[in-house]
Amino acid sequence: MTKTVVTRFAPSPTGFLHIGGARTALFNWLYARGRGGKMLLRIEDTDRERSTQAAIDAILDGLSWLGIDWDGDAIYQFSRAARHREVAEGLLASGGAYLCYASQAELDEMREKARQEGRTRLYNGGWRDRHSSEAPEGVAPVVRLKSPLTGETVIDDQVQGRVAWQNEHLDDLVLLRSDGTPTYMLAVVVDDHDMGVTHIIRGDDHLTNAARQKQIYDALGWEAPIMAHIPLIHGPDGSKLSKRHGALGVDAYRAMGFLPPAVRNYLVRLGWSHGDQEIFSTEEMIAAFDLPQIGRSPARFDFAKLESLNGHYLRAASDRELLADIEGLLPYIANGPELAAKLDAPLRDKLLAAMPGLKERAKTLIELIDQARYLYAERPLPVEEKAQALLTAEARAMLRGLAGALAEVDPWTAATTEAAIRSFAESRALKLGAVAQPLRAALTGRTTSPGIFDVLAVLGKPECLARIGDQAEAAAAVGAAPSRPAPADTISGR
Repeated sequence: MTKTVVTRFAPSPTGFLHIGGARTALFNWLYARGRGGKMLLRIEDTDRERSTQAAIDAILDGLSWLGIDWDGDAIYQFSRAARHREVAEGLLASGGAYLCYASQAELDEMREKARQEGRTRLYNGGWRDRHSSEAPEGVAPVVRLKSPLTGETVIDDQVQGRVAWQNEHLDDLVLLRSDGTPTYMLAVVVDDHDMGVTHIIRGDDHLTNAARQKQIYDALGWEAPIMAHIPLIHGPDGSKLSKRHGALGVDAYRAMGFLPPAVRNYLVRLGWSHGDQEIFSTEEMIAAFDLPQIGRSPARFDFAKLESLNGHYLRAASDRELLADIEGLLPYIANGPELAAKLDAPLRDKLLAAMPGLKERAKTLIELIDQARYLYAERPLPVEEKAQALLTAEARAMLRGLAGALAEVDPWTAATTEAAIRSFAESRALKLGAVAQPLRAALTGRTTSPGIFDVLAVLGKPECLARIGDQAEAAAAVGAAPSRPAPADTISGR
């Protein structure tokens, strides 16, 4: 009978869910879902000083945002300490472990001697065969695994291949500390066994741990799970991933305006390949993902590629989906509360109407929100420096004339405003750009925007005429003369 595949994601709640952890969770999730199995979540909170509820919340929230769910309730490792001690005591009773009374000073001396002699085995095994009756008074012992002294410990890793360690180089690792608390190594093995985990998929920084954990499995007579140790993520330059490369929490990517499907798609291609395919639906990922297709070399994080991929998902999303994404993002960005207060039904309608043009130019939701600023900016509209340069005295005078022509337009649509503007430009022997660029500056405060006729249609006639009027009045208030003479038919309304 084939076992049900059970994977697990087991983060330590000492900080945010970083991008490498998110990829590990995704690989576990895809492998389990593609085989009708389960992915479990275990919070490894045994480090009581560094584990925080805020970090736990960030992990759960980050996984949920990415669309990575887990089966059953999250398991908290610290709550299982009694079970971990029970297993260690069973090993002690069966002879698979022993009490070690070595003092800290003795251990330090052993380690220093081992280093001087170039040995990786730091503990000399002095208490392996001694009886507790020889124990010094007042010393609380630790429980150590009685590891094999000869032969080798082997892992047939699904990514790394066959990996072997010579047992003579491995220490008798501590299972229970002197205060009775279980060590990480013991807790992980007991939890994975009790949870029925069949496949351990994790970063290759845990590969050395795999040897020690395999020895615990062997001592207990338990079958070890299949293991797959995936290479870590490096920066574009090949160095260890840092914050400047993108080693941020998943929450930071949400705040930067990335979409969950885009982040999932990007992460799945970091170290895993499926031919030349770059774009994957969730269903395609689940169907195609397998462990042997993970490379052994570190993946390189490319922020520009993530942005480009996110742009693809923005363009592919429906306008209403993007509006919902924007609303979901607002609590996580600095100006979110201010924009949320403005987001009434009319503004939602304007955003939906403008969305086709906005999403063509944006790579993130933040860019999309920024480009949509002209829809919710208050009058008088702030004008950027480059746009201000377009609003010369001649241009402002031209806008006064244009306002008169646009006031006659009815109905107000992209097509009717375009016809009126083209007619206006022709009547004054102006190129369309000479009209459209100052008009764009007046309506959006910028030199770039969606198509100007779409901008006119979305803003509506009253708002457009009011914004044009603001700029024309600004010129009149200043009373500035043109910087150079202009043809009468260029600046007059005749």
